[in-house]
Amino acid sequence: MPKQEPFERVRNFDEVALGYPAEAAREEAARCLDCKKPGCRGGCPVGIDIPGFIRHIVEGDFAAGIRTIKQTNALPAVCGRVCPQEEQCEAGCILGKKGDTIAIGRLERFLADWEARQGPIEPPPAAAAIGMSVAIVGSGPAGITVAADLALRGYRITMFEALHEAGGVLTYGIPEFRLPKSIVRREVEYVQSLGVELRLDYIVGKTRTIDRLLESFDAVFVGAGAGLPWFLDIPGENLNGVYSANEFLTRCNLMRGYRFPAYDTPLKRAARVAVFGGGNVAMDSARTSLRLGAEEVHIVYRRGREELPARLEEVENAEEEGVIFDYLTLPVRLIGDQHGWLHELECLRMELGEPDDSGRRRPVPVEGSEFRLRMDASICAIGNSPNPLIPMTTPGLETGRRGNIVVADESTGLTSRERVWAGGDVVTGAATVISAMGAGRAAAQSIHQTLTGEPPHEPD
Repeated sequence: MPKQEPFERVRNFDEVALGYPAEAAREEAARCLDCKKPGCRGGCPVGIDIPGFIRHIVEGDFAAGIRTIKQTNALPAVCGRVCPQEEQCEAGCILGKKGDTIAIGRLERFLADWEARQGPIEPPPAAAAIGMSVAIVGSGPAGITVAADLALRGYRITMFEALHEAGGVLTYGIPEFRLPKSIVRREVEYVQSLGVELRLDYIVGKTRTIDRLLESFDAVFVGAGAGLPWFLDIPGENLNGVYSANEFLTRCNLMRGYRFPAYDTPLKRAARVAVFGGGNVAMDSARTSLRLGAEEVHIVYRRGREELPARLEEVENAEEEGVIFDYLTLPVRLIGDQHGWLHELECLRMELGEPDDSGRRRPVPVEGSEFRLRMDASICAIGNSPNPLIPMTTPGLETGRRGNIVVADESTGLTSRERVWAGGDVVTGAATVISAMGAGRAAAQSIHQTLTGEPPHEPD
């Protein structure tokens, strides 16, 4: 797929990948073997008819292609950009045994972008109103999916969002250059066109509890995400210039820090930045720092390149843009100046030992290998847990060791509380957009079956 050159894109927040032109999309789609037993479809958490939409691209019937996707996926423009297709649908493509798999995600993005260029999106016909209502807590991928599925089945849906913009992690967590906010807004507007009511600045657990919602709604789905950041618990983490990735990316994305001075968001422009972690959030933080004017950005990661959990595409983009990767390096202390600002980072060299529970080789400190790096800011991107507000205000709602909501069965999302379902990062911890959407689809099926007594079925 064509994309901006590295020397250009590090100076702007425009989308890096530019998308397929129509002929390139049809050429790529034509490589599909249209297997009788497609492995790609089994790898999709929301069950998209992948061979079906690819077949429509080959035929040049793009309208039929996007309709096929939207039978099971309300967010194709988002999923086509940020989902790890290489680990899911594309991993099941038989062409991968001898060469390159079909670029399923890029083709999905092509159809979604084509639809957007045609003008206002025509919503599919919904079922007749059935006289029941569902409250959705959170407007991220899981909540949007439940809202769309149940709205098409005739439910009255109200979606409650704590922040001033909808989209959840799609809005506050993923940078503009990877997922433009205009795309998120368009997808949210599509769901609203199905009759979903959206209420912003509404903190469930504070403005109103789950129990109060159950007085007015037949069911509640909790898709509040995982917004409580983890830290390294090392000396100096209370210094100025030390951020969690949540805070840093929220200030840049939701609060428009990247559009300074049009938006005067309080965000220090640092010359030398260290990012702790090796996942997609770490790559996003590092690449954002470059675009904000940092002269030098380091990814400080305690394992090697082969163990990085980030998508290879995101790692390669960061490398092209000049991010420095300090592999086998462990931060042990943040050192401040006389004014309380971060000034230096003390680290240890590591070496890889035996594999741990994750299957990756465990990093072991090298004795006497301490060294220091001059740094003006650090960003901790090592993971998140759910915010404890909803469990604290919902008696009888079972939670796990890290504060995640426990569900009896991931295929239903039903919690320990009657008429309360949950799904996405609030259950699993930080995961992928498409896995949250898969949990949302499963919960929508279970809600419908429970409230109506009907067997689960696909919306028309």
